[in-house]
Amino acid sequence: MTLQSEGAAAPEIAELGPWFHNLHLPGGVQTAPDHPLGDFPGYKWRQIATCLPRDLRGWSALDIGCNAGFYSFELARRGAQVVGIDLDEHYLRQARWAARRLGIGERVEFQRRQVYDLARSDERHDLVLFMGVIYHLRHPLLALDLVARATRRLLVLQTLTMPDAEPPGPWLDLPFDRRDVLRWPGWPSLAFVEHRLAGDDTNWWVPNESAVEALTRSAGLEVVARPGDEIFVCEPRGLPPETASELDAVLGG
Repeated sequence: MTLQSEGAAAPEIAELGPWFHNLHLPGGVQTAPDHPLGDFPGYKWRQIATCLPRDLRGWSALDIGCNAGFYSFELARRGAQVVGIDLDEHYLRQARWAARRLGIGERVEFQRRQVYDLARSDERHDLVLFMGVIYHLRHPLLALDLVARATRRLLVLQTLTMPDAEPPGPWLDLPFDRRDVLRWPGWPSLAFVEHRLAGDDTNWWVPNESAVEALTRSAGLEVVARPGDEIFVCEPRGLPPETASELDAVLGG
């Protein structure tokens, strides 16, 4: 396959726009060089890249909410066999187009699915990326349980958070007459967004960082690295029995 030059690719990039991922394609062309967040998500990848094995040959990877495929392509470059999933066909068209231009289509597959579809699948992946998704979900803990169940070795979780103090605990129990503690700065909390945030009506929740860590623990995950702001690298330790029994009930097990 002959890779397109910058000039030849430009009309197709415009036709496939707008782009949320700034992909760096052969010939120096970029899909979103004027992105308001800068070289996004390249700078996020540079934060997490050092926490992942350089050689991912033999690993299967799942990129949930893959958008135009930036992270999927980076994992494939390290040798992983990657499945990228997204509900937005616009982004999937971008990802499939870019995979052909990058010449790594045989290591990446893009599918129109969402995280809840994991409830109907027994698939397991060595590495799962769950970045920029959980705060868009009405049922975040169910989704995290499903993601944890699908993860063999490493999970990279990234989420929007709200600023807060350090957690006041650990509190393993509280009497009813000390419910005031639940309002203390740093208590694990999720702010519910009833209508929209930043003009986006799919932004449902904004957790503080202590809530993110508490949610991961409740899903049987251990945070082993914090390579960047709002990024949590986790290893699965197994769903706690009470969580597993509830998840089985939800899944009809």
